[in-house]
Amino acid sequence: MGAAVNAAGANGQANVVDPAVMRILDANLNRAREALRVIEEYARFVLDDADAAERVKSCRHDLREMAEAAGTQALLTARDIGGDVGRDVKTAAELQRGSAEDVVRAAFARLSEAARVLGEYGKLVSPPAAAAAERLRYQSYELEQRAVLRGSLRAKFRAVRLYVIVTEALCRGDWLETAEAVIRGGAGCIQLREKELPDAELLRRARQLRELTARHGVLLFINDRPDIAKLARADGVHVGQDDLAVREARRIAGGNVLVGKSTHTLEQFAAAAAEEPDYIAVGPMFPSPAKPQDHIAGPQTLAEAAKRTQIPLVGIGGITPANAAAIIQAGASCVCACSAVIGADDPEAAARSIIRSVEA
Repeated sequence: MGAAVNAAGANGQANVVDPAVMRILDANLNRAREALRVIEEYARFVLDDADAAERVKSCRHDLREMAEAAGTQALLTARDIGGDVGRDVKTAAELQRGSAEDVVRAAFARLSEAARVLGEYGKLVSPPAAAAAERLRYQSYELEQRAVLRGSLRAKFRAVRLYVIVTEALCRGDWLETAEAVIRGGAGCIQLREKELPDAELLRRARQLRELTARHGVLLFINDRPDIAKLARADGVHVGQDDLAVREARRIAGGNVLVGKSTHTLEQFAAAAAEEPDYIAVGPMFPSPAKPQDHIAGPQTLAEAAKRTQIPLVGIGGITPANAAAIIQAGASCVCACSAVIGADDPEAAARSIIRSVEA
């Protein structure tokens, strides 16, 4: 054993700590730091997910604070690479990975294990550091859901340019044929919104749409109903201001399902962002015959929201081919239309017209 090491205690005074404990903390801080860097690169370059990458950066910042609480100088003093008997111990599985997802899954495993070790041994050195390690461990669980379970769906959603809400009462023709027409027109995401249908009929329609959207490689969301979304194997659920919170919706629908949230003001937007949905809808952008409201958020609200988050934003309300491009320019990742598309004589052409405006 080496000489005892002075480490920062909870009261800021130097504590004499077994150097073996400091070596354990140092090794696991390094392990956690390295795992977070692997995860961040996956979020940036594989998923192209700025929101997830920002969360990983926040975790790395927390890790630095943990090291400072334990005593960075003491940790460095205790480091003994040459004396680490486990340095060269590798299993065959550690040296092989089948895909980028395998790489990031292994990184998450290392991160949660390192956080657990930091939490336990940190109690001997710095209770605040130990508490921070526990928080990091739970953050890693949520990040793993986001990056691994929902990562590909989140990436697919960010590629959507037109999101269409389907409500039978606003369709000129058969609702399912209308949905297929807007998909042919370029819609990358369909939301089933039927407030008044009995549950059995709503589920039946959701399953019909699931079959249709799966055949075309299009995302399916269910409005308000995480239970129906789960039963229909939808890709996501959309909740409003008076519906379940994002966390509750995700608990019902499952961690592999996207959750979006509606907002109408910057105050609502800030509250929604804190819930960590997979996207936030801001609107109405313009007066909408499908959903009349006294308050019009307008593109200026969307533009201000875009400055405050990396979460994908959806501009909704009164969207037409004439104004869709302005919504993208304001900071939306896609536009959400309803009556302008499903209420058109030719829904396919209407959808295509909005896509052309957005892509221009």
